Amino acid sequence: MGTGERGTRGTTVAGVLAELAGLEDPRIRAVNEKHGDDHGVNLGALRSLAKRLGTDQDLARGLWESGDTAARLLALLICRPKAFTREELDSMMRRARTPKVHDWLVTYVVKKSPHAEELRQTWLADPDPVVASAGWALTGARVVSGPDGLDLAQLLDVIEAEMKDAPDRLQWAMNTCLARIGIEHPAHRARALAIGERLGVLEDYPTSPGCTSPYAPVWITEMVRRQGT
Repeated sequence: MGTGERGTRGTTVAGVLAELAGLEDPRIRAVNEKHGDDHGVNLGALRSLAKRLGTDQDLARGLWESGDTAARLLALLICRPKAFTREELDSMMRRARTPKVHDWLVTYVVKKSPHAEELRQTWLADPDPVVASAGWALTGARVVSGPDGLDLAQLLDVIEAEMKDAPDRLQWAMNTCLARIGIEHPAHRARALAIGERLGVLEDYPTSPGCTSPYAPVWITEMVRRQGT
């Protein structure tokens, strides 16, 4: 689908790209670029635009193919997650190089896809650390919502052996999985805490007042306290 083609409601990709360009704010871009996201569109405005456009798979595909980061974020908001094939989602993940696009693709699309579990297993073992981080993000979600069939002890083995030296995005996803195992599964809590303490990953991460540190021992302890478990 080219930029001049239309979605199911007659909206053109070119028209939406022009609207996104009009929403661009250099101050927002400057902040986002510090986090690796090359766009300057307020996310509230982006969500409002998505709401106005409604679900439109053809338009979503065209926006994604534009390669523009704001357009890809919008595409992820207006698409039909279950309409993508496994091959499409795998290709999209390998082309999602900015953090926000990567996170939204996992959270808003892949998690809702019937291919999520197959992709989780495939990506978990991928040599590309950014792709592997998506596999770990999906695994962390399963630790909470559907742990049956997961070998939690084996996951902890991998985390203990590999998290310390993993690249940042992969390390973050593995650390999240570690914390969720410790929070949700009391039988593995002591080991999860011990791994976190020994590795010290994110121990010095700057945390705003009122927020919980991502350092796994603090995160686990605080969430268990809140839940009374």
